[in-house]
Amino acid sequence: MWADTWVLSIIVVGLIACLALGVAKPATLFLMAWILTYMLGMVELETALASFTNTSLVILVLLVLATAALEKTSLFGRLSMAIGKGSLPVTMAKLGMSTAILSSFSNNTAVVASLISVVRRNQLHAPSKLLLPLSYAAILGGTLTLIGTSTNLIVNSFVENAGLEPLGFFEFTQVGVVIVIAGIGLLVLLSHWLPDTSKGQDEQSLPYLLEAKVAEHSSLVGLSVADNKLRALRQLYLVELERSGIRICPVPPQLLLQSGDILRFSGDVGSVELLHQFDGLEWFGKHQAKGQNLVEAVLAPSSSLVGSSLKSSQFREGYDAAVMAIRRGHQQLKGGLGDIVLQAGDVLLLTPGDGFKSAELNSRDFAAINGLAHSVRLDDRRSHWVIFSFVAVIAMSVFEILPLAKGLILLLLGYFAMGAVSLSELRRRFPLELVVIVGSALNLASLMLQTGLADSLAMGLLSLFDSVGVMAAFVGVYLLTLLLTELITNNAAAALAFPIAYAMALHFGVDAKPFILAVVFGASASFISPYGYQTNLMVFNAGNYKFSDFIRVGLPLSLLYSGIVIFMVPLLFPF
Repeated sequence: MWADTWVLSIIVVGLIACLALGVAKPATLFLMAWILTYMLGMVELETALASFTNTSLVILVLLVLATAALEKTSLFGRLSMAIGKGSLPVTMAKLGMSTAILSSFSNNTAVVASLISVVRRNQLHAPSKLLLPLSYAAILGGTLTLIGTSTNLIVNSFVENAGLEPLGFFEFTQVGVVIVIAGIGLLVLLSHWLPDTSKGQDEQSLPYLLEAKVAEHSSLVGLSVADNKLRALRQLYLVELERSGIRICPVPPQLLLQSGDILRFSGDVGSVELLHQFDGLEWFGKHQAKGQNLVEAVLAPSSSLVGSSLKSSQFREGYDAAVMAIRRGHQQLKGGLGDIVLQAGDVLLLTPGDGFKSAELNSRDFAAINGLAHSVRLDDRRSHWVIFSFVAVIAMSVFEILPLAKGLILLLLGYFAMGAVSLSELRRRFPLELVVIVGSALNLASLMLQTGLADSLAMGLLSLFDSVGVMAAFVGVYLLTLLLTELITNNAAAALAFPIAYAMALHFGVDAKPFILAVVFGASASFISPYGYQTNLMVFNAGNYKFSDFIRVGLPLSLLYSGIVIFMVPLLFPF
């Protein structure tokens, strides 16, 4: 046993060091540690593999897959209209609360990924003023429910593995509500400290041509171009309006829109998202779009499409794909999208059907076909069904009508049947790295408890606080988890801190719940470093931030967050 303890100590120390130094991806390092424990005879293969079928881990995977459909609903598209109004504090408050609520029931990484484009479309405030608070609000919102963040489910998997009663869905909501309200209030005060890193872009750098028609019952009808805010869009420019066959260019801001007007925009590949926020705007290819991811297809010189228009070639019928936009280098295209005579090298932005990639002509007609991260929004009917069914499954789980795992499986089958997600999307979204980390971490955590290594580490932590009592031990566990989170990511921190926290509770002979919650909240307390949490890293690049920006706003937030956790957890969950 002592030999196993020493060997496991070396493995754990080496793992932490490699994680902190960034030697390899966390998934690779955890997998290597898992393989080592098996190869050295510290665990049987059947036991080691059982870690990858933990119930909470399965639920986590299903949630990540389910959010692939949730991200494409009209809910996210409409947020841009609601958020982008008012002063910076008002905008920050609305964005923060919306993000926190969405993150409490959906994967916060997926929420931030979807809302980054919403923030960039905001017309009144620089995106860099809002992107970092967006990440922080998602982290805060993840503390509201059990499924708010992957870390909560990971800790719950450790709890179940240790034979303890699983955490409830709203187990720590009381603490989370205080954290969210206080945290967002502080972000409202601190957001003006963030720099404006936005850079102007001109029309020539955004060469895609997009086309949309004003529907008969559109709310845009009767209002001017300026009142509809069609000339103040980021990365999307209204270059032409066609009415009764007459083209108007440039478009006067005071011109009142009529039903049947055709609007033509110049924008980048992501700007097609912007058209979803306008009620009654029928963009080109909308009726063929089913919520799938977009692809860019480059027209080959040998293509039979060269010299033809989209209408004359009956593109949709022949290729099982709808054209959303066309790009021709940096040239400013003019005229109707369906009437443009195609040339070799033209780039078509497509929403592909199921038979697109299997079409025999693709290899001859397209020089390259590239998948994009952008996806088309679902229509309103399917959006409503996706949101309603997701809420229904969560509600049935909360009221113990249907187990969450079964509900999510039925939900995914329903999403697939209605065309909200495809098998290729599910394969692409499968969180393989997360499964590897959690499964390997469960194995390590069990070994740390079995060999007594966790108890030894707990005693070492106690000595640092001079054995002044259980409260000091609780604070020590929380601070240890917080430090590990900033150094080696949240999921890895939870995996390494849980066995120490549990051993600490056993040593004092007290309820383990406060120590478990110290790990839950500590692993979600990544505010100072852009590398501790995935959403921080996402906005770090998108907002063109510096490390000092995280310290300027994140340090006060971390102190407030920690104070609330250290005060409220022992109060609501006595030792």
